[in-house]
Amino acid sequence: MSHSPGEEGGLSPAAPNVNTQDLFDNPSKPVATEKTPQDQVLPAVDEASPSSTSSYEMLDMDSVPAPYQEVQPHWFFCRRADDKTSWLPFSREDSDKLENACYTVGDQGNEVVIAVEGERYDVHVKERKRYAVYWEQGPTEVRRCTWFYKGDKDTRFMPYPEDVSKSLEEAYMIAVTLDEWKSKLEFPNGETVILHNPKLIMQYQPVGLQDEWVSSPSEQTRPRTLKRGVNNISVEIPDGEPEKVDHLVFMVHGIGPACDLRFRSIIQCVNDFRSASLSLLASHYKHAQQDGQVGRVEFLPVNWHSALHGDATGVDEDIQRITLPSISRLRHFTNDTLLDLFFYNSPTYCQTIVDTVASEVNMLHTLFRQRHSEFNGAVSVVGHSLGSLILFDLLTNQRTGSEAREGVSSGEPLLLNSDTLQQTLTRLGLEQYLDTLQAENLDLESLALCQDSDLKDLGIPLGPRKKILNYVRKKWLSEDFKTGAVHLPEGLQVPPQVDSDDDGNQSLGFMQQSQFHRAQSVTSAVDYEYFDVGIGQTNGGIAKGQVSIDYPQLAFHPQTFFAFGSPIGMFLTVRGLKHIDPNYAFPTCKSFYNIYHPYDPVAYRIEPMLVTEVDLEPMLIPHHKGRKRMHLELKDSLTRMSMDLKNNVLGSLRTAWQSFSRLPVAALPPLDEGDTSIERDLQETQASAAVTSSAKTEEKSADFWTKILEWPRALHNHYFQGVCDEAESSVSAEQTEHPEIKVGMLNGGRRIDYVLQEKPIESFNEYLFAIQSHLCYWESEDTALLLLKEIYDKLGVAIEQSQQ
Repeated sequence: MSHSPGEEGGLSPAAPNVNTQDLFDNPSKPVATEKTPQDQVLPAVDEASPSSTSSYEMLDMDSVPAPYQEVQPHWFFCRRADDKTSWLPFSREDSDKLENACYTVGDQGNEVVIAVEGERYDVHVKERKRYAVYWEQGPTEVRRCTWFYKGDKDTRFMPYPEDVSKSLEEAYMIAVTLDEWKSKLEFPNGETVILHNPKLIMQYQPVGLQDEWVSSPSEQTRPRTLKRGVNNISVEIPDGEPEKVDHLVFMVHGIGPACDLRFRSIIQCVNDFRSASLSLLASHYKHAQQDGQVGRVEFLPVNWHSALHGDATGVDEDIQRITLPSISRLRHFTNDTLLDLFFYNSPTYCQTIVDTVASEVNMLHTLFRQRHSEFNGAVSVVGHSLGSLILFDLLTNQRTGSEAREGVSSGEPLLLNSDTLQQTLTRLGLEQYLDTLQAENLDLESLALCQDSDLKDLGIPLGPRKKILNYVRKKWLSEDFKTGAVHLPEGLQVPPQVDSDDDGNQSLGFMQQSQFHRAQSVTSAVDYEYFDVGIGQTNGGIAKGQVSIDYPQLAFHPQTFFAFGSPIGMFLTVRGLKHIDPNYAFPTCKSFYNIYHPYDPVAYRIEPMLVTEVDLEPMLIPHHKGRKRMHLELKDSLTRMSMDLKNNVLGSLRTAWQSFSRLPVAALPPLDEGDTSIERDLQETQASAAVTSSAKTEEKSADFWTKILEWPRALHNHYFQGVCDEAESSVSAEQTEHPEIKVGMLNGGRRIDYVLQEKPIESFNEYLFAIQSHLCYWESEDTALLLLKEIYDKLGVAIEQSQQ
């Protein structure tokens, strides 16, 4: 029977809307024990395949009827992806919280909001909706589930709507209480549920009219199997997350809206990374979790692509007008992904991207602190692909607390100079507009925040407007370069005061959430300039070649910056930077890790720009199971064997050549200093030339046998001891060749470049897996474990040996 469930599952769409309570007020209608043709001819089912009603009865005919027990509900939420609907269970902890809140709603009738899934979602219990907290996502339906079904073509059990489940539970209770089975529950749409016994309950759908129920078995449709309670179905209920959050990590995506080959969003990819970290915490920090030393690490996505390609910028419409109509799908992909690289090198759209990332991170940080008031851990940032370059540029332009106070004191803009507004207008020859500006209570500070449209609204003509704005901008920039304050192009608001606490984290005080966003996007032309304030200069030249924009300040000091598949090294080189000052470090971030896959076509190294005199191999990231991958171990073993074989062959050839250039006696390997019996016998033989010929024959015979007996030991000392000495010398040479080298202060003197181990299948063809290698980090357990190790090492919690 091919019955496809509705979008929400359960019976046909009409069934959940029908009040079936009256079916039990008249038992003769819903519960019927009379024989029908349906009871006598039934099709096969999935688990037991009886061909008649008698075969159903054989399943449980001798069992003693158990007393009725109320079903234990479990809460599920709906997920729709690719036009497919699936229902996923909450953890038992979240389900229990929702169940308790459900009784509260029933008693009081007020809406109750429950935070679930690590407080990343809020469930409105009365409304039965689940809302995302930290990102934009439409509400999804939640259900209190007790009855489930699975059709012939379904891969998993789906929950019934709550009103249908209630009707099924009431029918089941009557059957168990009265011990009357083979009862039939009919619904107005013609669908029928037959309760054969406690373990076999089926749902049937009529083919057509009611009189077609007497049709032959071949014309019958295949029924559904019904299960009561979540414990009777095969579903994996996730483990609950620890409430304690030890560390917060923001993850910034790269180009395009999709982050992997399945074209999933940054939200879904971060969810996978978070799940991997939770499983690794359970396996590699098991005892620390049991002792309460370890809670969990929260990962939150930062999305900037939608802001860049949204209606506010209008860039998509502008690009679409000039896009050729041919190969439309490829051009759409290019416009939506690859153009992000060019947008970032544009001063106009680079400002939009940087503003979006900083404002999103600050907003998420504030919102997280509001929902986790007890949180006192550190914060780190992760950037993938272009996202790592965005964070790199942001971090190179951060200011410490003292610098921020020197640049902007008391949250107020800097005075352009000691001149008054009247003196400034007099210098420009625009005294006639003094009354107009004073009527709006404008002074020099507020005039610096005005845009061209603001002055136009005051009735000031174009020429005077440009004079005023140009003068203010130039004076501001000159003061900025003198004091080290941030550039404030036209139309930007000065950030409010940021105070620093003892841990170096900045608190936003009374700043409202709306203040994280700029009042208006900057679209005015900005000249390309070099920021000569660092690399090779005070910050090691890192800022050389950056687009001259206003880099906003983060509301906290990141503890660690992780770059996944990052093109930072390439961009720095293209900007004209050949060498990074080893003494340079981010102003507010003291740790930096460049993590990449060996076949990633977008990734570049950082350490060669810091250490030029030594060719350092990148650090190999350990496998999360505590060993190298098998094919890499085999590769290393074969390399060692080839080196040993090469040494042995060369030694054999050397000995063979010596045998041709010496006497046959001297062709044997030399003996040790202590083993001089052969040489002594030779000398004695030569000295006794006057001895009789019989004596010389005996001595020569003894000398020959002495050589034969001592030759194996000499051979062992010559070959095997030599190989061991060469191996030991190679190891010691390798140790002396790569001593402990400090690779600059970007990571506090520690190594920066870390390379993943490729999978065995990837080693067969590196070109085939190149694109996948750039997108593998979100599901990489090795990468997640490296992050956890870095985070918890600084908390004083050591990693444990994997239990796998």
